[in-house]
Amino acid sequence: MIEDLLSRPVITEAVPAATLQTLQMVGVATLLTALLGLPLGLLLHATAPGGLLPRRALHTTLGVVVNVGRSVPFIILALAAIPLTRLLVGTTLGWQAAVVPLTLGAVPFFARVVESAVREVPPGKVEAALVMGASRTRVLVQVLVREALPALVAGLTVTVVALVGYAAMAGAIGAGGLGFLAISYGYQRFDYAVMAVCVVLIVVVVQLVQLTGDAVARRLDHR
Repeated sequence: MIEDLLSRPVITEAVPAATLQTLQMVGVATLLTALLGLPLGLLLHATAPGGLLPRRALHTTLGVVVNVGRSVPFIILALAAIPLTRLLVGTTLGWQAAVVPLTLGAVPFFARVVESAVREVPPGKVEAALVMGASRTRVLVQVLVREALPALVAGLTVTVVALVGYAAMAGAIGAGGLGFLAISYGYQRFDYAVMAVCVVLIVVVVQLVQLTGDAVARRLDHR
């Protein structure tokens, strides 16, 4: 059976290309999510009542925006983001275009993860840094982020796993990748062998991401 699969061009050519597209869209979306979600999560924490920079109105506004972003199903978000995607990328097809809705869907999720992670840092460490003359910005970066780093890595790992699932769904709107291949060949052409291969590869990617994230988080945890 394996020999039969390897003799088919869709398996030997299309599947590796689709796997690369999935990795590319997830990789770029992960980078953008970390760059945008980390400061947003820190801002949510800092502006909360009792935070380093309490601003009730700003915190409430940010909270509503984040909650709305987390509430919209990804496939609807991807369709709603088509004008923005076309503006930023110039097209709505391909893995590059999929990065836009993937990032929009993941940033609010990761921001809440960041907010929750830094909230678990013992208040005594924050107070000690302030007493020693550290600025509030320095406390955010050098105390909260450093102390919460294992939790942040674990949270980013969960976010990446979610992005892999989002990327598969993005295949339904022409994003390319394993999801598109599973739909266009496996479902529409009733080629269940291709669908099975795509599903197995997605599972493998998720497992590798989870194992890597868990290993890094354990290495960073010095408790």
